Amino acid sequence: MFYIVDILGTIAFAISGVLVAINKRMDFFGILIIAFVTSVGGGTLRDLLIGDTPVSWMKDMTYTYVIFISAVFAIIFRSKINYLRTSLFLFDTIGIGLYTLVGIEKGVNAGLHPIICIALGTMTASFGGVIRDILCNEIPVIFRKEIYATACILGGITYFVLSEFPLKNNIVFIIAGIVVIITRLLAVKFKIALPNIYTDKGKQKI
Repeated sequence: MFYIVDILGTIAFAISGVLVAINKRMDFFGILIIAFVTSVGGGTLRDLLIGDTPVSWMKDMTYTYVIFISAVFAIIFRSKINYLRTSLFLFDTIGIGLYTLVGIEKGVNAGLHPIICIALGTMTASFGGVIRDILCNEIPVIFRKEIYATACILGGITYFVLSEFPLKNNIVFIIAGIVVIITRLLAVKFKIALPNIYTDKGKQKI
């Protein structure tokens, strides 16, 4: 189940990266690079922090193949995607839901405290997108007022709360992932955001 979730998250983030790169009118090489860093950026940082080296995608070529195939698929069928922004948002949301759980599970397997596990899950889900946005000359979503990392944290808390009940691990995975995805979807739909310190004119509130 853990491996399947990891692969699904890789696919979702690879497609997300491709859509951003196409929006920026990058060439084929640029699209592949953005797809790759979006998919494995957060996981690479996570593995380095917990000392799990070589990192996952270096030990298992499946990740590289999956990213390449997903990128080519998204490029070929880009004309079929009528609402690019909606598609990008959807794949990005699915990706953070899946990768949050992957990061948490890695932390649990390493014997880390639940708070650190949630931090690892949030990092795994968010930092690939951070690298993607920086390379594409965008302010990363996680640093803006949108509900992004908060959704990952809520999913992580849900994971550990449900783990205290006699539920199968697969069920805990699914519910926690759904919490992340639904939280992100509802936040965008109803324009729920974290409070900011700026006025409409960009001046700091006093």
